[in-house]
Amino acid sequence: MNNDEAQAILRCELAKYRDRTYAQLRDMVAAPKRASRVTGMSGTEYQIDIYAHWDSRTNGAVRVIGCIDDGGWRAFLPMSDSFIKAPDDSFGGED
Repeated sequence: MNNDEAQAILRCELAKYRDRTYAQLRDMVAAPKRASRVTGMSGTEYQIDIYAHWDSRTNGAVRVIGCIDDGGWRAFLPMSDSFIKAPDDSFGGED
């Protein structure tokens, strides 16, 4: 797996969710994870899973997590990234 390529793809996918409102992300908490496949510029096919859960308490901040792997051994330990969105639509833990 090309780590730089995978990280760029994952950041691009997560950016789509960062633009969503807290209410939209809150609705994702009870939904199943979203899985998709993306082919990188290298020709490698990656699987991306995006899911959301309460960060610390129900109806509090939502943590959105994205994981990416190429179906090889990285599937057992996928690369991941996340962000937290608070009810006031601010991002937690970011300056």
